[in-house]
Amino acid sequence: MLRIHEIKLDVMEPLSHLPDAIRRKLRCKELELSSWNIVKESLDARDKGNIKRVHSIDFELASIENKSFKNEEERRSAEETLLRKNKKIKLEPVVARQYEYVIPRICIDQNSNLDGGVDVKNRMTKRPLVVGFGPCGMFCALLLAQMGLRPLVLERGRAMEQRTEEVQRFWEDGKLDIHSNVQFGEGGAGAFSDGKLTTQIKDPRVRKVLEELVAAGSNRDILYKQKPHIGTDVLRKVVVNIREQILNLGGEIHFESQMTSFEKKNGRVSGVFVNQGEFIPSDFVVLALGHSARDTLQMLHESSVEMEQKPFSMGVRIEHPQSMIDESQYGKRYSEYRLGAADYKLSHHCRDGRGVYTFCMCPGGLVIAAASEEGGVVTNGMSYRSRDLENANSGLLVDVRTEDFESEHPLAGIYFQQKYERLAFELGGKNYHAPAQRVGDFLNDRMPSKDTGDVQNKIQPTYKPGVCWTDLRKCLPAFVTESIKEALPFLGRKIQGFDREDAVMTALESRSSSPVRILRNRKYMCNIEGIYPAGEGAGYAGGIVSAAVDGIKIAEEIARVYKEYKYDKTREVR
Repeated sequence: MLRIHEIKLDVMEPLSHLPDAIRRKLRCKELELSSWNIVKESLDARDKGNIKRVHSIDFELASIENKSFKNEEERRSAEETLLRKNKKIKLEPVVARQYEYVIPRICIDQNSNLDGGVDVKNRMTKRPLVVGFGPCGMFCALLLAQMGLRPLVLERGRAMEQRTEEVQRFWEDGKLDIHSNVQFGEGGAGAFSDGKLTTQIKDPRVRKVLEELVAAGSNRDILYKQKPHIGTDVLRKVVVNIREQILNLGGEIHFESQMTSFEKKNGRVSGVFVNQGEFIPSDFVVLALGHSARDTLQMLHESSVEMEQKPFSMGVRIEHPQSMIDESQYGKRYSEYRLGAADYKLSHHCRDGRGVYTFCMCPGGLVIAAASEEGGVVTNGMSYRSRDLENANSGLLVDVRTEDFESEHPLAGIYFQQKYERLAFELGGKNYHAPAQRVGDFLNDRMPSKDTGDVQNKIQPTYKPGVCWTDLRKCLPAFVTESIKEALPFLGRKIQGFDREDAVMTALESRSSSPVRILRNRKYMCNIEGIYPAGEGAGYAGGIVSAAVDGIKIAEEIARVYKEYKYDKTREVR
């Protein structure tokens, strides 16, 4: 097959016109395709009056210049001729890349007893444990299961079906379940988000992640969209399907099972304690904790696991009418184009060197309550697959540096987060209502009046269980409010209306990333052999895809050890 780039269609043209666009690009009218497939699609909206869809296409020749091919050799010859004649355009042969397992499942001896295990040169072969079932833990467990290693997953929260009901109840009545919430439970925090799959990493495993998501029920367009997203409603179903695949391959998933400590012998982990009681032996423990498992991080620190401070970001969620964003990005005819809800990504470099940027933008979505600890208010953004709600929202964040923390303690960033989450809780009324302020009041240092006035034409906050109109300076560090105040007018020049007076800012957005990094070596282990810190909570990822990729890397490393010490039917090492 051949791959051709920069095949453009008018925004209103159907995809069925792509073969004709390829012929025009190649200047070859007498060219027939036996198959074609979109591998990338992006949008060029720089000229609002002439928006284009831009594609990269893989295609296979059926005939050229009315000559059909008698065999594969003739087809290849025709492809080589096309390549020679079109050196000035982006045309190239397709290099097929398929994910290769460290251990193909067929190589695993099905009579091996991975549960019992024996000591072989201080290498134990007990069942690998995966602690946490967010994107990182889920893909680590999935890959281990696909390679026949039957992982055991420990998840402190609950299964998706029950978790969804409990989260919805919290949003309605403000009664938080600290064991089952937006942060904890099957699917992790990503299950209640927009389900964004954009990533900055260039890793061949990204394709593996996307293909597994499609196989589990995601829309196929995530394989080629420039800015793919699943949507929280679809993602929750995908998560359940991946769970079922792990179980069908011999894995186990224990919900309401929190790792509360671990045991080590001779510098190597030998097992973990669950819920302060049950002991599970294992020599391979993957810590896919997520960024909110603060009590587990505290336990690890007290158990001499080496970790360090890490910068993160803090700020608010800002809401605008989605129609305003659509018009800004696509022009006044946006409704005709049927492009779906538009997004944005903005940043500003402040005079003092601080960075202000938008984060996890949710088109046509909601601001949600994302607390996981009693006495703290945390916000996040969420969109459904359709992205068809009235408001757009985004995190508006300021970088927080380690020198902003109040001590040199490795967990000082967590204590910094907790301090301001508790201030937001008190300011909101101590009932998980969130502090909120309109941009006009914020920029002009005004306290909102008790009566918010005529709200008919004002943006209404979407956060539930509710908001408390107040002065956000009371629950944010001074450097955060000063930076946001400086940035808003500049961002308003990039998207007209971004700094409009009735835009709503809701606090506190504090969980953009982990403020801790658990140190690990080139074999992905921390200072205690057999413990593998992984994903966002350990400080090695930032989003669904990068966390999933990190989980795959850990699974591969564990599989290499099993590959070196395989069992035969008598449970002896070959």
